[in-house]
Amino acid sequence: MPDALWGPVLRPDGATFRLWAPSAEGAALEVEGRDPVPMRAAGDGWFTADAPARPGDRYRFRLADGLQVPDPASRAQAEDVHGPSVLVDHDGYRWRHDGWRGRPWHETVLYELHVGACGGFAGVRAMLPRLRDLGVTAVELMPVADFPGARNWGYDGVLPFAPDAAYGTPQELKALVDEAHGLGLSVFLDCVFNHFGPDGAYLHAYAKPFFDEGIHTPWGAAIDFARPEVRAFFEECAIMWLRDYRMDGLRLDAVHAIADQPWLDVLARRIRAEVTGREVHLVLENEGNTASKLAPDLFDAQWNDDGHNVLHPLLTGEREGYYEDFHGDGARKLARVLEQGFLFQGEEMPHLGRPRGEPSAHLPPTAFVLFLQNHDQVGNRALGERLSALAHPEALRAAAALLLLGPQIPMLFMGEEWGATAPFLFFTAFPDKFLADAVREGRRKEFAHFAAFRDPASRERIPDPNAEATFTASIPDPSEAVRAPHDAVLALHRELLALRHAEIVPRLRGARAAGAEAVGEAAVLARWTMGDGAVLTIAANLGAAPASARAADARVLFETASGAADSLATGTLPPRSTVVLLGPAA
Repeated sequence: MPDALWGPVLRPDGATFRLWAPSAEGAALEVEGRDPVPMRAAGDGWFTADAPARPGDRYRFRLADGLQVPDPASRAQAEDVHGPSVLVDHDGYRWRHDGWRGRPWHETVLYELHVGACGGFAGVRAMLPRLRDLGVTAVELMPVADFPGARNWGYDGVLPFAPDAAYGTPQELKALVDEAHGLGLSVFLDCVFNHFGPDGAYLHAYAKPFFDEGIHTPWGAAIDFARPEVRAFFEECAIMWLRDYRMDGLRLDAVHAIADQPWLDVLARRIRAEVTGREVHLVLENEGNTASKLAPDLFDAQWNDDGHNVLHPLLTGEREGYYEDFHGDGARKLARVLEQGFLFQGEEMPHLGRPRGEPSAHLPPTAFVLFLQNHDQVGNRALGERLSALAHPEALRAAAALLLLGPQIPMLFMGEEWGATAPFLFFTAFPDKFLADAVREGRRKEFAHFAAFRDPASRERIPDPNAEATFTASIPDPSEAVRAPHDAVLALHRELLALRHAEIVPRLRGARAAGAEAVGEAAVLARWTMGDGAVLTIAANLGAAPASARAADARVLFETASGAADSLATGTLPPRSTVVLLGPAA
């Protein structure tokens, strides 16, 4: 395999270091404990140097103006994002489960978690047997790329090749993945390729062409994916996580913020060509609802934000912010999501003021990742409330059955399986006081147009993201799961996932929607013809009033309320209930 453009390359006699610094007049390599080595200009803005360095050595680059910077493709950092990089030998880890080849996509049950809130890489590793026993098949790590400070959601990362030292070492992350594979679990990583965080992104200083000043984003100038060096940076990063850490899949954050949309196809095809011999899955977060990207040689699935945004108002009655576009006529909208995947398939979305999406009815249900909660939808609330604090327990029970027994790929957010009481708040630990103050005040201004926070005094209730207490309040307490009423919520999720693996997953290949309709203000009746010809029927009523619905005779897989299936057979779906039926081929 040819050398990558970005990052150090170990050789028998040392290492070769490369830096793309087209805005710098020169650069020197500084390996700790050795004299600086002038770097040679290699053309097109590249500088290179060879040095007798070994794994574990610390190094950085000194630019001609005296600025010391870490390697932008650093594989590990010694002293946070402003400190020296550490030379890492990825071949030094000895994999215990070398024969792992992954799991097919249709088997996937995702579990999203924040590594820091779960005790770092070692803490997540300790959780794995519990998640396997729950029925999860894939753990999805929120971004781990190195960020400033000791706490962060991960979306302020500035060194995307380097796992943050606050979570553990590269070897500990590999041990986590290795342990997961031994338990039959896949590991997905959330990657942020659409922006860098506000502190420590030194590329702005010495590689100005990395960014397109003519395109502005919420994070400043857009990353310029028209540049081959920039494309290589992110392509090599994605392949590193899949090859060197043996991740089973990537979730690409907010790809609608990438101006060069065709590059996404280039990235997917390169990954498919270079990471072979095992199951590798690629998932998008894409506000654009670009259904054409969900193709066999591109991306397996997309987070179905439309599905969540319809379900949330049905469960809570909320309609502020972007929920306004999903609130009215919620049952009809939910029926469309269940039958066709996206709600917005080219129609104008009032909140955005423009059309959104492409037709998606032709896609299989497994092209969509459905969820009731995730880090964004909980943590981007002012007070970080989970659905367990917002929705009626029986309605939430009904929604869980719809989620976990439906044919779209389900995802749980950490602690959801027992109804965790801890909020999930927005937290940071920016060392720079000016930046910390700006984030706190910006966070409070963000909610000024919400009814509960229009009074300036009320906004003082919004936790300070930089306070350590905000982070500690966001750590779920697994000991809750053995106490009522959480033990019943956990038992429900275990039962539903066991049913999913026994009855739904074996029939998912080739499953297609067979129609869905609203049968009440908050009730739907949906059917799918499964891969073996059986008909899956889900009748879900998330509202407080009974709905008029009738389903053909079929085997009852699950009912969230005793007698709900009998009632459905006679034409009534009780309030806050879900009935799941499996019938023979039509």
